[in-house]
Amino acid sequence: MPVFDFVKSSYSTASDECVEIAINVPGTVAIRDSKTPSGPTLHVTPAAWAAFREAIVQEDAA
Repeated sequence: MPVFDFVKSSYSTASDECVEIAINVPGTVAIRDSKTPSGPTLHVTPAAWAAFREAIVQEDAA
């Protein structure tokens, strides 16, 4: 099983709740809740992650 190297968003502070992502495993973006690091993870393709990020940027710009 691959070992994911999770990182928090640079926009979060130490006390904020946010998601963490890992992009160190080829072909997979792993996402988890920063409040529950030992909890479940969601795995998506890099293309799905890019589409999600693009949708957020477009929503934020509206």
